[in-house]
Amino acid sequence: MKPSKIIKVSGPLVVAEGCAGAKMYDMVRVSEQKLIGEIIELKKDLAFIQVYEETAGIGPGEPVYLTQEPLSVELGPGLIGSIYDGIQRPLEVIRSVVGDFISRGIEMPALDLKKKWHIRPQVKSGARVVAGDILGVVSETPLIEHKIMVPPEMAGEIVEINEGEFSIREVFARIRTEEGIKEITLSQRWPVRKPRRVKEKSKPDELLSTGQRVIDTFFPVAKGGSACIPGPFGSGKTVVLHEFAKWADAQVIVYVACGERGNEVADLLLSFPELKDPRSGRPLLERTIIIANTSNMPVAAREASIYTGVTIAEYFRDMGYSVALMADSTSRWAEALREMSGRLEEMPGEEGYPAYLSSRVAEFYERAGKVVCLGSDTRTGALSIMGAVSPPGGDLSDPVVQATLRVVKVFWGLDEKLASARHFPAINWLISYSLYHENLEDFLKNNISADFIDLRKEAMRLLEEEASLLEIARLIGIESLSLEDRLVLEVAKSIREDFLHQNAFHEIDTHTSLLKQFYMLKIILEFYHLARERIKTEEDFEKIIKLPIREKISRMRYIPEDRLEEFKKIEEELKNSLAEYV
Repeated sequence: MKPSKIIKVSGPLVVAEGCAGAKMYDMVRVSEQKLIGEIIELKKDLAFIQVYEETAGIGPGEPVYLTQEPLSVELGPGLIGSIYDGIQRPLEVIRSVVGDFISRGIEMPALDLKKKWHIRPQVKSGARVVAGDILGVVSETPLIEHKIMVPPEMAGEIVEINEGEFSIREVFARIRTEEGIKEITLSQRWPVRKPRRVKEKSKPDELLSTGQRVIDTFFPVAKGGSACIPGPFGSGKTVVLHEFAKWADAQVIVYVACGERGNEVADLLLSFPELKDPRSGRPLLERTIIIANTSNMPVAAREASIYTGVTIAEYFRDMGYSVALMADSTSRWAEALREMSGRLEEMPGEEGYPAYLSSRVAEFYERAGKVVCLGSDTRTGALSIMGAVSPPGGDLSDPVVQATLRVVKVFWGLDEKLASARHFPAINWLISYSLYHENLEDFLKNNISADFIDLRKEAMRLLEEEASLLEIARLIGIESLSLEDRLVLEVAKSIREDFLHQNAFHEIDTHTSLLKQFYMLKIILEFYHLARERIKTEEDFEKIIKLPIREKISRMRYIPEDRLEEFKKIEEELKNSLAEYV
């Protein structure tokens, strides 16, 4: 058999001969520098390799080393709080060794091999276990109990299990299986392109609270759901995803900066250690994993970063956690696919994207879901995926946007006009939608109020009515409208400016609990109902819309979460203010 060697280099694409016996998506090492690559096409003994590092200076004749293993990630204690590049190399460790720039071909273990973790066994010797059963628990951070599970495809009897301090590669348990005795360590490897197994998928019926009023109230996403947020440059996609990462009601956050600009990732890295988890008061980094493959890092590795992030997220989901994954931005990943497709000389699809773009996007988002995890118990986990899309000029007919919308259930459409008017989040309530409303009805009735759903529907009706009334007002003037129509415009303006508008950089307004959202919307709509009953003359109308209580309504967003009783006082004052017009 002839040795594997390079015969062609075309940017991140390397063609090697002598690769008989290699399989699709096997990991390879390219050249004497041993750059990491992945086989993406095979023809006879030729392998077409996508290299995840800079290939400048590499030429034909250099060797290619086959590993006969798929590109995989290492999963175990030490993931939380880490910052990786697209192929799971720890960036902080690399920086401590080689400085601020990553050396080509550098190889670092993804997890600290020397650190000892204290494991507390959850089963005893002699117990029968199946794939997914929890063998032991490690306190990875004060927020996350890392559960060591029986690897998939394995079942048998516990021969030995020990409590104590172990590094991630040390054997702490042995299981007698049909193939013999298997040794269990704290870590396991998993191919990134292969979804992890589950018992079954369930209906997502629990709200993933994000603290963003326009999302939680009008366009909610369920735990285990999928959503996309397309929009033009500067419309606030990244800020919205950062807000999700900070405030989402998920136990573990995986943030994939897939082609995001370096300064935005730097902002994320600087702000996260300073921020406190709203439920525990601990640093947010203690429940967060960041995959940083920024726009100035190798283009091809954007694809790897997407798969690396979702595989790590699935691993924590399998422990029974609710996990939220943010991908910013899947357009950059699609551009990498387009570049590789062009270099492979494949027949292009729409706008030069490969014909398989839709299936790749679907494969990624379909890994979201609420599931019953593997194991003898009935624990459930959820993986929610939110992806930003950056279509050129905010064009929603872009192939990446359309391919994404065919799969996801929530669409948050960002609007350049709202962003220009400094209305953030710039989510256009007239084009956005959520298909989870029906699933979440029981959750909202049981946890907030049975009135929440009716309030949302009425508020949305007023916003839609405002859009048509503004068209009429432009033609005939606002004074020509009936008093009832003018009141609709006033209340819709209040919904927009006092409820939907939210300041991500204000310590109180940045996050709003569901209960506070309910109180805010209830008071705005109560003003509408009371005022509508009391409109008798034009003079009364002018007095009503200039009542001092409206100033308090406009400042409700700044009421802290620990002083929600103030809403009762505002409600009473509102009723008293309008009583004289009965």
